[in-house]
Amino acid sequence: MDGTDVASVLYLALLGAALLFWYFTHHRANLGKTVQQAAAWVFIFIGVIAVVGLWEDIRGTVSPSSSMVVTEESIRVPRGPDGHYYLRLLVNDTPVEFLVDTGASQVVLTNGDARRIGVDLDNLNFFGRAMTANGEVRIAPVELDTITLGEFEDRGVTAWVNEGQMDRSLLGMTYLNRWASVSIADGALVLTR
Repeated sequence: MDGTDVASVLYLALLGAALLFWYFTHHRANLGKTVQQAAAWVFIFIGVIAVVGLWEDIRGTVSPSSSMVVTEESIRVPRGPDGHYYLRLLVNDTPVEFLVDTGASQVVLTNGDARRIGVDLDNLNFFGRAMTANGEVRIAPVELDTITLGEFEDRGVTAWVNEGQMDRSLLGMTYLNRWASVSIADGALVLTR
């Protein structure tokens, strides 16, 4: 904080103290009741802050999302609260959270996910180009040893590492085409082998 901010905070603190002093001197006959009311408002304020801060946890407890259902020949994935489908796959035996993107032709890894599965980013050749909603980005190919989803394991899947910033890795059609059927039924993504 600079000098102006300190002066503003000091001024507001002095003004608040003066208002409190005035209020308590004019209501000293009912001071006990005033303190009770002030405490009630403080607890209400703290409660509102707690509810706002913990809203996602509360929503998950009150309305828990269903989990992925795996059978011998299919996997059923519930739609996320934001309308997208997410899958946690084991890539080279490391869990990676993917956004299922049927509009993406490739499997695209974030820098962080690529590093976690053992890709040496310093030795990648970012010669490829991809068009995204945010414009053109440079990408580098990598071959993934294994991708495991439930009981289903695939080997030798080509993926691309995005040189730019991404929130989450994308599970595109090069992986989804390995399934016999990809469909959406009753709000769930169904992958069938």
